[in-house]
Amino acid sequence: MQPDHGTEEPTEVEIYVDGASRGNPGPAGIGIVLKLDSRTVCFKRFIGNKTNNEAEYLALLEGLKLAISVNAKKVKVFSDSELIVKQLKGEFSVKETRLSKLYSEVKELERMLDVEYFHIPRESNKLADELANEAIDENR
Repeated sequence: MQPDHGTEEPTEVEIYVDGASRGNPGPAGIGIVLKLDSRTVCFKRFIGNKTNNEAEYLALLEGLKLAISVNAKKVKVFSDSELIVKQLKGEFSVKETRLSKLYSEVKELERMLDVEYFHIPRESNKLADELANEAIDENR
């Protein structure tokens, strides 16, 4: 019998996501902070010219993919985008064509996870915001 070294992947994670766009549309980046057990994983990427709402959705998509990659089952998503959170909770409809495609992709990933969405103040999402902006700055 092998000793357990705590290598079992977590079943619950917290994800803080943020998207940033300068110009709206303009140069954009995403930032994700994934918290699992006592570990924190940070991720950032430049995503080209996008609107701020597209960037928010793309950050969420990447965050959900990261959660799936660590075998998470339950995911708590924290975002400072009230629009995105309310759309995903069914409180707001998705009217923009570009966003409806991203919304559908999120809903597809949700089928693999138990996801809960929380709207948080911008100040509570500073690290994800910094990562998204760094991604833009590093690609100028």
